[in-house]
Amino acid sequence: MPRILIVDDEDNILKSLRRLLAMTPCTAGGKIYPLIVDTCADPLQALENAFGTPYDLVLSDFRMPGMDGVAFLKEFRELQPNAARLILSGYADLNGLIAAINEAGILRFIAKPWNDYELVTTIAQALALQELQNETQKIADEARLRQGRLSPEDFERQRLEALEPGITRVHWGPDGSVMLDPDALNKD
Repeated sequence: MPRILIVDDEDNILKSLRRLLAMTPCTAGGKIYPLIVDTCADPLQALENAFGTPYDLVLSDFRMPGMDGVAFLKEFRELQPNAARLILSGYADLNGLIAAINEAGILRFIAKPWNDYELVTTIAQALALQELQNETQKIADEARLRQGRLSPEDFERQRLEALEPGITRVHWGPDGSVMLDPDALNKD
């Protein structure tokens, strides 16, 4: 079951989108995508959540206090490069839209107020595309493994990282020890 993350600083938008996605089936190519929907009003908290929870898609507001949607999606992409990224905004800022496409790799820009059918269809199409891209990547990695161009260790690392984002990242302390909490150095 696909898990999606919606990030918007307006609580009423989060509630409205959660309600819409609970009532309206996401379908693409005859396939129904029942969703697990997580919401977050703070982009920094959303990034923290993304360290331990794999998402298939993230839908972010464009203008948020503290961190805009482009900066958020760029960081999110570093954590989970295989998740589809969409931006939702009431502002038609051409430079911001170009940055979102070029820097954060968004698939679509959805205008507020949104059309319910268009939004749900866009989410379903993005999930179908991500599913296809992930399957293609898996087949390509298996072929590289058979050809000896990818080591079994790297293949397994990629598989584990896809299942549990961040699991293969190690934070080293100044003395060479493994840090379980990389922020612990700053808490002293």
